[in-house]
This record gives sequence, C-alpha cells and structure tokens, in this order.
Amino acid sequence: MQQSRRFSSLAALSAVRGTTATTSGRISFALRCYSTGDKKPVGFIGLGNMGGFMAQNILKAGYPLVVFDVNKGAVERLTSQGAKAAATPREVASQVHQLVTMLPSSPHVQEVYTSENGIFNGIKEGSLLIDASTIEPAVARGVIAKAAEHKVTMVDAPVSGGVGGAEKGTLTFMVGGSQEEFDRAKPLLSVMGKNIVLCGGAGSGQAVKICNNLVLAISMIGVSEGMNLGVKLGLEPKILAGIFNTSSARCWSSDTYNPVPGVMEGVPASRGYTGGFGVDLMAKDVSLAINAAHGVKAPIPLGAVALQVYNMISTQGGGGKDFSSVFEFFNKGSAPKQ
Repeated sequence: MQQSRRFSSLAALSAVRGTTATTSGRISFALRCYSTGDKKPVGFIGLGNMGGFMAQNILKAGYPLVVFDVNKGAVERLTSQGAKAAATPREVASQVHQLVTMLPSSPHVQEVYTSENGIFNGIKEGSLLIDASTIEPAVARGVIAKAAEHKVTMVDAPVSGGVGGAEKGTLTFMVGGSQEEFDRAKPLLSVMGKNIVLCGGAGSGQAVKICNNLVLAISMIGVSEGMNLGVKLGLEPKILAGIFNTSSARCWSSDTYNPVPGVMEGVPASRGYTGGFGVDLMAKDVSLAINAAHGVKAPIPLGAVALQVYNMISTQGGGGKDFSSVFEFFNKGSAPKQ
C-alpha cells in the first residue's frame, strides 16, 4: 500500500500459455498480449506498490496495456513484461478506451486529469475512466463532473486489501457511480479484485474508503497499545494475540496484520515494518476523514487522537514505515505518557 509506489515483479510470462509456439518466448508473450481481439487496450497511471501489481494483473489477463509513472524504473518493470510506455497521461489517454489511475492524493488526481498534458485532453468520447486513488469525496465528484463534460464515463473506485491483495488480484473495490456505470467498470475491476461493491453515487466509494481507513487507523492503535501493555506485563506476544483473535478483541489489525514482530509471518512487522501502507499515508487518510467529518458536523474524537499519534511517528522519522509500526512507537517508549 505504500504510495512511494515502487515495486518489482516478474510474473507475466505465464501469459504465454496457449499461444502458438515461436522461436522466442518474448515474441510468444507479445502475441499473447497484443493480438487478443476481444480485449481493448487499457491505460494505467500510477505504478506504485499497489498500482504496479494492479497493472500487472491487467497485463496478465491479456489486455494490451499502456502505462505512465513519474518513476521510470516502475515503468520499465511493466514494459519488460509487455506493456507500452507513454510520455504523459495525455498520451496514455489518446491510445486507450479504458484507463485506471492509482495516485497518492487529491492534488495528484487533479493534475493528472485536468492539466495541459492530462487525461481529459487526450481521452476519446465514450471512454471509461476508473480512479482507484483515495481522495476527498468532493474532489472525486468534481473530477467526475468534468469527465461528464468530456462525454466520458468515470467512477471512483478506491481499494482495500493491501499490497498482498493487489499482487494476488483479490482487492475489494468500493465503487461510486450509477448501476450502469458500475456494470461497465466491473469486468475490468474484476481482473484486479475479488469483491466489487457499488456503494452509491459519485464519490460514495471515497466516502466508504475513508470511513474504513478511519476505523483501521484507530483499531491498529488499540491493538498496538494492548499488545504493548501485555508485553510490558511479561506476557508472550503469540499467546496474547491468540487470545485476542479468539475473543472480543479480534479484528483485522490483530488476526491478519498483527503489529508485533514475530507473531505473524509475511506482515510488515516481520520485516522491520517495510512495505505495506505507510504512516504518512495513513495520516493522510485520517485527515481526509476528519475534514469530511467537519463538513457534516460529525464528532470524530478518536480520529483526532489517531492523527496525532501517526503524526508523532512521522516527525520522529517513521513516516515511511508501515502504519503497524505504531506498536514499535509505543514499545520503545516514544509515545507521550498520560
């Protein structure tokens, strides 16, 4: 999930399966990707930790793929697997009828879509745009309104499921749009995800996503605080986590993404809190929730405290670590004592 947006993978040569034998595996792969008459080219902009794997799954499904990212290394990892590179978002848009964006923030989305070299200056009428970024619902609705002016269908479709879900193609997409727009976007979303849910009209996907991440941010702090207390009391972390996970403390932050090193394999806590979803990105999402709450006058006291905690971790140099590093923050005594 970390939107420094750099990844590496080797997969797509499995797509050669079923093609005519040739003298070169590379030629066979190119034929598999670019001669599929029933699959129109797809564009993808934003090839980070999440977007890179999402784009790769589109490529593996046999779609011709045109990509753009400011990180040339991320682009090269896709072009080495058969994708075509474009110099600007506008150039991507001019070559496709379906386009997915996965960008870090609202300003990035606005620039990529509306700038001189942006998507709206290259996209064809009748095309489909899917924005999987996590941004303010109001910004999503504004960009979608501009898409309508260009006679283009656009849905907001932020994701949940983490880098692992992006790699495996099991993401949950929270979609904002009409039933007709949802039905049109679902086949492509299903290449990248397992659970595709229509949440309501334009911007509703973003609203659901920030509510989800608000709860996630708070629950990770709660699990980390409880686990740290148990460790300080002399409890074995695996035993404590096992009790959590079979009792009323059970939640995703404990049973799937436990923040204590050594409790689970394959999670950021087991590799020095690298990879995953960064502290700074979680702080951004909590800020989105707080701003939205203020706009509708909804109380958000725990969200405000959670934002303070993640901001403290960031100011101490931990902004790039996975957000589960909040346990490390508590365990090392960095958190303010009450």
